[in-house]
Amino acid sequence: MISLRLQKVYDSDRAIYSKKLMFRVATRGFSQEFERWTDALEAGKALIPQCKSLLQDIRIFDGDQLVWVYSRSHTFPQFVGAGNYNRLARMFIAEAIAEQEASED
Repeated sequence: MISLRLQKVYDSDRAIYSKKLMFRVATRGFSQEFERWTDALEAGKALIPQCKSLLQDIRIFDGDQLVWVYSRSHTFPQFVGAGNYNRLARMFIAEAIAEQEASED
């Protein structure tokens, strides 16, 4: 049942993920681009221990749109924008399914 739901999510969003999306992780002194949301999120989370100042933050952009931000003024990272959390969660699942399919081949 769960795998059928995941397959529906993957199929419905396949057109979105077939495009080359560019995610950019940026903070003071660091900026890097990624094609996968999962890689950008891991890079952003890896930078959290280095974020020591209240004025420093870590941001992830989807193209030009800010979608994720971490700063010392918040306890947890924030997803920015209406519907971004759901869209990025679907993207995370689709990337995991694609990675699993690639490893099975």
